[in-house]
Amino acid sequence: MPPPPAGVGRRSGNRRVSDERTAPLGASVFGGGVRFRVWAPDVPRIDVQIESALFPLTREGGGIWAGSVPGIGAGARYRYRIESRGAFPDPYSRSQPDGPHGASEIVDPAAFPWHDGTWQGLSPQGLVIYELHVGTYTTAGTFDALIGELDALKELGVNAIELMPVAEFPGARNWGYDGVNMFAPTRNYGGADGLRRLVDAAHARGLGIILDVVYNHVGPDGNYLGQYAREYVTQRYSTPWGDAVNYDGERSGMVRRFAVDNACHWIEEYHLDGLRLDATFAIFDASERHILEEIATASRAAAQGRNILLIAETHENDARYVRPAAAGGFGFDAVWADDFHHAVHTTASKEHSGYYADYDGTLTQLARTIERGWLFEGQPSEHAGSTRGTPSDGLAAGNFVYCIQNHDQVGNRAFGRRFSHLVGAGLDRPWAALLLLLPYTPMLFMGQEFAASSRFYYFTDHNPELGRLVTEGRRRESARLERLDEERQQRAIPDPQAEETFLASKPHLGERTEGIGRQTRLLYRELLSLRRADHVLARQDRFRMSTRVAGDLLLVHLWHRRQHRLIVANFGVGVDAAPAALGVPADLLRPRWRTAFSTDERRFGGADDRIRFDRDLVSMPPHTVAWLRATGPILPLRLLRALGRRLRR
Repeated sequence: MPPPPAGVGRRSGNRRVSDERTAPLGASVFGGGVRFRVWAPDVPRIDVQIESALFPLTREGGGIWAGSVPGIGAGARYRYRIESRGAFPDPYSRSQPDGPHGASEIVDPAAFPWHDGTWQGLSPQGLVIYELHVGTYTTAGTFDALIGELDALKELGVNAIELMPVAEFPGARNWGYDGVNMFAPTRNYGGADGLRRLVDAAHARGLGIILDVVYNHVGPDGNYLGQYAREYVTQRYSTPWGDAVNYDGERSGMVRRFAVDNACHWIEEYHLDGLRLDATFAIFDASERHILEEIATASRAAAQGRNILLIAETHENDARYVRPAAAGGFGFDAVWADDFHHAVHTTASKEHSGYYADYDGTLTQLARTIERGWLFEGQPSEHAGSTRGTPSDGLAAGNFVYCIQNHDQVGNRAFGRRFSHLVGAGLDRPWAALLLLLPYTPMLFMGQEFAASSRFYYFTDHNPELGRLVTEGRRRESARLERLDEERQQRAIPDPQAEETFLASKPHLGERTEGIGRQTRLLYRELLSLRRADHVLARQDRFRMSTRVAGDLLLVHLWHRRQHRLIVANFGVGVDAAPAALGVPADLLRPRWRTAFSTDERRFGGADDRIRFDRDLVSMPPHTVAWLRATGPILPLRLLRALGRRLRR
């Protein structure tokens, strides 16, 4: 289904977005100049430095310094000069034209001419997410260049684009998780107005924009927060990427405000349609009110009635994320449900190293994952060394984001190999069909839809000393995860610091119209069209779904009232057998099934082999997923209702 229709609930595109929150931090443009406010509780003096001129700030309560400078406006460059320490960029800087070590630039967010006043936002119902990295998706690697690809993404059938982090980072290339100027869209992609132009253009096409944000750590290079207050971080907890952010210790109130203000900043000033919070399992907070719940509540208020989506990246399988705050939850809309990816990966590749050790690669485990939303609901995890997960009872299909590729699962591999590279040419198609025919929210990773030949590597552009440490650490970690024991293998891992590694991560968009790329993209487009058009599938009802394993076939039965659909998935050799020999449940043989869609169709590069599913014979081509519609009676309605009640529990 498309995003909610425009036309209800107008809002001004040029309203002054910060007026509703009293005394904003950072640089705020007013009629005669700029007002500056910064939190620095322990410093003896702070001046605003504009070129060579210094303008002293006055201490307010709570460690905040403030002052106004008349006669300046948008475009002026400034730093805060702290006595005995030096001059540093503003923690709330909206723009860093010369990178994180340079001066901040004043931006007037009210000056941009928005055209999306009738846009209402995104709905979880019918959501299809497309994750991409701005710097690699196009040749130019900018927000403006991405605008030129929006029509193709719209035609594909997605309705939300999820951008990997865009906050300012050191150097010319980065995944974005080393961001340090958290309020400033990076100059590398086109800065503040470049992002605004992208969002405005996306909304004009009925596409939403979700932004990946990082609140669990701050990057190591260009991070000057500690010059203002040591309390931004804490030694009480640790993360794999650096010091943990202090959300529950001494003076944590202003640190919490920093994160909340940042979330609201993206929603208000850039009209974004949602946030994906990175590694929320590493956001530590023992406060009575968790920072995640505070971010969720404030973000929705900042949206001014628009529908926004909040998605958590977590392996915890914790229903608390998507429970409402009134029920003790964080109030998010969805979580990345990694169990589906991992179950698919181990079934398709038979790889069991690292965190894949928890998955046995069987259809039985995959079926359980699909039926429950996630696999671990409190069972022991070999990889974690403890129990993991909570029951998924009562959670809607839209609470789970499913994928078979994402930036982590591709880029964190030593050689950046995509799922299609691992399983072989064309053999990713049945898995794509399974992903898109299930009721859960699907997410695609850039290039997946045309089986991109390019890889996606981890890349950085740090200073030489830090870059050397990153390269060595990356090679050690990749070797450990993929069991690359030989030094020769480890040395072959692409250097994250090399520009060639970044350039090799750019998908070749021309492949969309050629050969296997054209066939694969057509498959994705037709599946997404089917997803919108089919009355049963469009409802996304996981409580009217059951899974069975019959021999080497995975069967997923979906229904609504008297309409029934059946996914027949064969991920191995061809099947021609009597239903009894496969163990097909008798209730699924009651109706007459008609094949409505198959990945084996010739237009997708298949052989158009016969598909049959009836009382006498089950015949399925190899590596094929078929979508069947019932044309006859099936289980009595009372039994289906009973099954639905059992699944809901």
